[in-house]
Amino acid sequence: MSRPMSTTTLSSVLETEHRDLAEAFTAFVRRELVPLAAELPEDGGLPPAELRAYVRRRSAKLGFYAGDHPEELGGSGMPFSAVVMLHHAAGRSGCPLAPYALAGSDGPSPLLRRGTEQQIERYLKPLVRGEATRCLALTEPNAGSDAFHLTTTARQDADGGWVLSGRKTFVSNAGHADFVIVVARAVDGDGKDLGPTAFVTGMDTARLRIGQRYEGMSGEELYELVLDEVRLPADAVVGGAAGVGAALGNGIDSLSRGRLVVAAMCNGIAEHALELGIAYARERKAFGERIGAYQHVQEHLVSSRAEVEAAKLLTLACARLVDDGVETPENAALAKLTSSETAVRVVDRALQVHGATGWVRGHPLEFLYRYVRMMTIIEGTSEIQKVIVARAMGLG
Repeated sequence: MSRPMSTTTLSSVLETEHRDLAEAFTAFVRRELVPLAAELPEDGGLPPAELRAYVRRRSAKLGFYAGDHPEELGGSGMPFSAVVMLHHAAGRSGCPLAPYALAGSDGPSPLLRRGTEQQIERYLKPLVRGEATRCLALTEPNAGSDAFHLTTTARQDADGGWVLSGRKTFVSNAGHADFVIVVARAVDGDGKDLGPTAFVTGMDTARLRIGQRYEGMSGEELYELVLDEVRLPADAVVGGAAGVGAALGNGIDSLSRGRLVVAAMCNGIAEHALELGIAYARERKAFGERIGAYQHVQEHLVSSRAEVEAAKLLTLACARLVDDGVETPENAALAKLTSSETAVRVVDRALQVHGATGWVRGHPLEFLYRYVRMMTIIEGTSEIQKVIVARAMGLG
């Protein structure tokens, strides 16, 4: 029997406050989601939409899903540091259904917290309850990392409505979403640039259609959205009249929190991969010795543990600062950069320790090797995180 990693790690100092919550979530995953995941194909593809919906609603009923939203919206009023610990627990569980038990790119958007009363009632509350899903149409074919260099336009009508034209790409969940948040550059009737603006509308809106479908390395579905003179009423602007031109400013907090959630998930994945590597190194024998006795194997695992601890400390500290009202983009960028790059290295090392065993299709590390690679790209590439930090340092 392999021994678990020590529970008195440096990062455990910052985990004490919400440990019971994380353990309750882990117990839910083990009790209800692991048996369901056992029925999924071994290739680690995307679980069926019906199963993802069930997991989402069940988690919402238990108070985990969208837990950081206030109780009056259907959430649990959790501090953000608790949400970060839940995402870490989801990644560490190794269960492919666990991430769907927590709000992600298809769940409630912080942008909608700035919505009008009607938008909150119509869109946000069903999302928090896990009864609906959405997608975010931000990235464009010629503006990937430069997300606010927008060519999609929203032209204002004489009656105050809007006409949206353009293409969006790499839109997660568009094939199953109930509605979409579209970020476009608003212009008034005279052609004056009003700035990036977020609009919300149903996926069944006339002249809004799904174009090309893409599939990621580990089965994720991504879509192109085509907006062909899509007509929206004035009240489609997120936040009403005050939201015109405000998407960039309103989106900063959303992006920062999203990056910390990704960082936490990466830390959990890395910790899970490290535990797999340690367990295998203690049991596997070669040349008459357990391979954990060999220094090259030890180097893989010890370096991984040091990097995981550093990434966890950085992420947990950033989340604690968010709860204290200190929410700076460079902190989130540092955490996301460190955690995502660490996760890629740790999974790679753990697979190397396993050798051919970990490389074979169906092994958890084979799937994680494909899955974790997207983490240095989503929510802003590693290069963009470095740009954010560099500018905060007064460079560039």
